[in-house]
Order: sequence, then C-alpha cells, then structure tokens
Amino acid sequence: MRTRTPETIRGARCVRAPQGFMTNPRKVLVIIGHPRRDSFCGALADAYARGAREAGHEVRVVALGDLAFDPIRRTGYGDTPPLEPDLQRAQEDIAWCDHMAWAYPNWWGTMPALMKGFIDRAILPGFAFRYREGKTFWDRLLSGRSARLLVTMDTPPLWYRWVIGRPGHNQMRRSVLGFCGVRPVRVSQFGVVKKASPARRDTWLRETHHLGTRAR
Repeated sequence: MRTRTPETIRGARCVRAPQGFMTNPRKVLVIIGHPRRDSFCGALADAYARGAREAGHEVRVVALGDLAFDPIRRTGYGDTPPLEPDLQRAQEDIAWCDHMAWAYPNWWGTMPALMKGFIDRAILPGFAFRYREGKTFWDRLLSGRSARLLVTMDTPPLWYRWVIGRPGHNQMRRSVLGFCGVRPVRVSQFGVVKKASPARRDTWLRETHHLGTRAR
C-alpha cells in the first residue's frame, strides 16, 4: 500500500526510492523550534534526521531550546550586538548546509516566540540578505538552499488554510526563507495533534523519516 506524504504544496508527488538509494548526498541542517526537545516536534525532527543519515546525507541538528541567547533585539536593527557563541555556531551551520528542515509547533497561528527570537537574532543583514544602496531589490545570501517545514498544530488544517489563511506557513516560506533566497520551501503539516491516535502519530513519523531519506 502506498504511503502518502502530508504535503501542502499543490501537485507535490513522492516517489519511494529503493532502500539505501541515494542520488546526491546533501548537507542537512535540522532545526528544532519547539522549546522542548522531548516534544512531538522533537520526535519529527529525530525521524527526519535519522532518515537523512540512513540515506547517506550529512546531518547536523540544532535544538533552539538548548541554545543560550537573548531572543529579544533590545535595540532594534539600529545597533546589532555581538552574537552569543551558540548563535555564531548556528550561523555556521546555516552557512554549511544546502538543505534545512525546521520542526516547530503552530502557536497562535505562527511559530513560537523562541523561534521568532532566533530568526530575529541570527538571520541578519550581511549574513542572510544584503540591501543594495539606492536599489529596490536586495541580495539573497542564502540562495542555493532548500527547506522543509515540519509544522504541528491543534488547529484543524482546513480551518487553518481557508479561514485563517496559513499565516505561519506564509511567514516562513515568503517573509523569512524566501526573502533570503531559500527555495523551494516545502511544507508538511501535522494536525490535529491532540486528537491523533498513537497509530496516526506513528504514521506521521514514518512519513517524516521517508522525507528525510530524500532530504527534501
């Protein structure tokens, strides 16, 4: 029986490769945006990372809840303070990778404050993008990378799409990653998590493991 992957990109199609098959090894960075590593987001991230390693991809994992940094830009963008060592290492990991997988929950329609603070502090001008003086357009310094969003939610997916308008997905795909040149950005959403049976959660983990083998 064929397993379907929970894509939200219209027309996306998964073709299962033979076990151990790898066409092009990639450098994969898995970022856990949930404050707790032992959350279901953490389990999804682990499944993705395990699948990528088993397929021969090189993998690094960053758990934002384990990093020591101030998530608040206390002086705005007028004055950028020195980065904490954990943020410096996270930037090095982002520069190293050619594919990112972000695993995080959808809280109040979008990402948790911890993850937003990480983006505010680490995805900086001069690192992720650069404005051109006197020009309308900008340099997208993270071009050449792709991303997968693994998003858990207790909002019914149809409500999130048609009533709310998927604000969190749009923010990450367009306003953050797309703005910096990351493309394509594919989305897998998992919900309603609080009502999901253990069997359903196991299915989601298997599907995420398979996505990891393909590093997409």
